[in-house]
Amino acid sequence: MNKLTSAVKVLVVDDQPLIVEELCEFLESSGYRCVPCESSQQAIERFSEDAEIGLVLSDLHMPDMDGIQLVQALQRISGKHRVFEAIMLTGRADKQDVIKALRAGIADYYQKPIDLDELLEGVKRQEAALQERHKNVQLGHLNQKLQFLSESIDDLYQDLDKVRRSPAAVVSDMLGGDAHEAEQEIPAIFNQLSPRQLDVARLVGKGQTNYQIACELGITENTVKLYVSQVLRLTHMHNRTQLALALSPSASAARQRVTAH
Repeated sequence: MNKLTSAVKVLVVDDQPLIVEELCEFLESSGYRCVPCESSQQAIERFSEDAEIGLVLSDLHMPDMDGIQLVQALQRISGKHRVFEAIMLTGRADKQDVIKALRAGIADYYQKPIDLDELLEGVKRQEAALQERHKNVQLGHLNQKLQFLSESIDDLYQDLDKVRRSPAAVVSDMLGGDAHEAEQEIPAIFNQLSPRQLDVARLVGKGQTNYQIACELGITENTVKLYVSQVLRLTHMHNRTQLALALSPSASAARQRVTAH
């Protein structure tokens, strides 16, 4: 029967090639895919290239960069969107080193010579912990998306409510005059926009940033970005600069002069 293979790869780092070889051979026989490295620099390169690496098994005392510094470097590479668990191996049971490693976020440590069966149990525990962290990250992303969706739906309902009450009055309020004057002040291509889209477009025309628009309308910056993208797509404009120019006071005055003549 074929042994089950873990979906998570293990980065094995030690400056002694024989130890790397022994650890990789043992872990691979237990169903783990390993990425062998004989230096911290090589480990950083492999970690950066391979997103499937989720477990890091590293020696503590290595030249150039020790195991704690290595894990801290990998944490900087990971940022907020990638998680991993680290296990430290050490030939000297120095209490200060262990405390420093745990404070750096290293989940566990084993003293050399290593009991391979104990190490395997530790790897399995950290694999389970990694799966939980992945779930938490995914839930966090899902919550953000749900919040964004909820805010967008709320904005759309507000727009629909305004349209039902009085479409002409809404356009007039947004463009600073009666409906007839509003139609003269903006190009006809903007007539297809919803009231909220018009509101965002007007503020872009005033040169306001997404943050300023969000504050004025009481919505999030992400929702503002969504409306700006919709406006650009519907008006066939390439960027917000072109949009701002189309709605700028000077452009409006020019259109009024043309209309007057």
